[in-house]
Amino acid sequence: MMSMGTATTTVTGTTMTDGRAADDALTNDGLYRLMAWLSPAFPVGAFSYSHGLEAAIERGLVRDRPTLETWIAGILEFGAGASDALLFRAAHAATDDAALAAVIELGDAWRPSAELAHESTAQGEAFLTAAAAAWQLPALRQCRSVADALERPVCYAVAVGAATRGLPLETALAAFLQAFAANLISAGVRLIPLGQTDGQIAIAHLAPAVAHAASVACAGTLDDLPRRLGGSAALVEILSMQHETQYTRLFRT
Repeated sequence: MMSMGTATTTVTGTTMTDGRAADDALTNDGLYRLMAWLSPAFPVGAFSYSHGLEAAIERGLVRDRPTLETWIAGILEFGAGASDALLFRAAHAATDDAALAAVIELGDAWRPSAELAHESTAQGEAFLTAAAAAWQLPALRQCRSVADALERPVCYAVAVGAATRGLPLETALAAFLQAFAANLISAGVRLIPLGQTDGQIAIAHLAPAVAHAASVACAGTLDDLPRRLGGSAALVEILSMQHETQYTRLFRT
């Protein structure tokens, strides 16, 4: 079981309660990195994954903007959005190798289907490769080194969570979840299909769901994170399995 103690440190009047570095601040350089890493242009191949949405649209479960918004909000609250948010937080705080190794193992194991596992680890590995080539950050080197020693791939949430160490947790996590939701909206715009304006309306409407998912993940202590991991978005998981044999597919998941 993963164990990460909670430490409290006071520096220049700021109290940190989750073991993060005391210099957490969204500087111009940090904001630049965050925007670059979570941009649709960053080469992780996010555009090729629908997280089972293609199968949901094929079966008529998602057919317009309201049903798309409901579907994605459910994933954020009950599915991979919620569990990845917890993994992100754990990786963000895991400064020592042992703690990071435990999070990498959890992230690799916590996938309910082959397609969702591939979606997560393929993006995580692509993120680490591209980010490490462009930014020489200790956290990226550590993540690569620990994963190689474990002989396990790094899931996307863990990779980005570790990389954004030193940036404000809730800001970085909300940006990660917004990018996740926006990618699914982009898939819905192409598949349903919807207009670009409907896509932007969906992004606006999902802002509370993104904020709520980030807030829930940041609540509590680091020690209780493994016990909080879980999900109840069973239909998403089943559809991701059915998507593997779907006759006509535009997306990899």
